[in-house]
Amino acid sequence: MTAPLAVVLLSGGLDSTTVAAIARERGYRILALTIDYNQRHRIELQAAASVAAALGAERHIVLPLDLRGFGGSALTADIDVPKLGVEPGIPVTYVPARNTIFLSVALGWAEAAGAFDLFIGVNALDYSGYPDCRPEFIAAFENLANTATKAGVEGTGHFTVHAPLAAMTKADIVREAVRLGVDLSHTWSCYDPTPEGRPCGQCDSCRLRAKGFADAGVTDPAL
Repeated sequence: MTAPLAVVLLSGGLDSTTVAAIARERGYRILALTIDYNQRHRIELQAAASVAAALGAERHIVLPLDLRGFGGSALTADIDVPKLGVEPGIPVTYVPARNTIFLSVALGWAEAAGAFDLFIGVNALDYSGYPDCRPEFIAAFENLANTATKAGVEGTGHFTVHAPLAAMTKADIVREAVRLGVDLSHTWSCYDPTPEGRPCGQCDSCRLRAKGFADAGVTDPAL
């Protein structure tokens, strides 16, 4: 029996890489989807390609979808990335409706490919406060997926959105990646790379990553 396909949203970061490894462990063939949204930290696209190859993705699509035309975020406009610690509330690094947009694209590929499982690396514990990382968002999108598609309406398949990291701390995620044997040296998390292409070490994403590795007692191999 042929293993089922799953579309995995793969940014090249710690979370999405761990999720891709979880999907593989669960027996799925991976269709890796990376969105090139002209983000400030475009270096993550190289990381995503390395991760997709290392995890044996059946296909890896890097889809251009330039969100700088909309702006509204420190990742897609000329707004400084905060460097003073993890901000309370919803920070300026939030990209408006990003996960809604990305999951919608993933859903389109899934239906075209005959896949009914979507994997995304959202996390609602050690995270930056983004509204589209919460479990209620995932549940709402899954309902939408089964309402808005031909397969859902005709009953030929049921779409499931998997968010296996939702209730994990960053330390839990690091431990899970280690358990799965993931080579985390391929991954990238920093929102504002230095001119030399190194992590800044001060943005929210760098701080959360560093805390996760420290709390897990694991050395970050990407540094």
